[in-house]
Amino acid sequence: MTETKGTFTDSRDGKAYKTVKIEGQTWLAENLNFEAEGSKCYGDDPKNAEKYGRLYNWETAKEACPEGWHLPSNDEWKDLIKAAGFNMSGNNLKAKSGWRSFKGTDEFGFSALPGGYGHSDGNFSNVGIYGYWWSADEYFNDNACYWFMCFNESYASRGDNGKSNLFSVRCVQD
Repeated sequence: MTETKGTFTDSRDGKAYKTVKIEGQTWLAENLNFEAEGSKCYGDDPKNAEKYGRLYNWETAKEACPEGWHLPSNDEWKDLIKAAGFNMSGNNLKAKSGWRSFKGTDEFGFSALPGGYGHSDGNFSNVGIYGYWWSADEYFNDNACYWFMCFNESYASRGDNGKSNLFSVRCVQD
């Protein structure tokens, strides 16, 4: 396991993010919190964005990462999950607090938080229970891939959903 911690400041808004290098990939160690058209705070409450970052539709997520960073592909997510130990990847990547119960070990400094998700109709769900993060990979025409962790599961999984849904974003360095 290679782990190097650092920081990155987004020149667009001056927000500083923790970073972590895991097996050659440098990731934001926090959910992105850049205010962009197509993004929202969970429950329309800015306090939630301070803790969990903002939620983005897929089209916005593809463009939301700062210069020098990008929305990770499924292959980049797979590399991260492999490095974190497939069956225990969720536990090893989850933050030690912020989850309903069954908190993670944050063994890699990734500090995954359960930001929940938003619907295009304005409803929100699952904060504190699930974390959902977009992948750059499309799944047929109307859906895109995402990765998720649940409070009571020890692993991370991949799914696909409508591009208009609002999920968290983790950026990986180019």
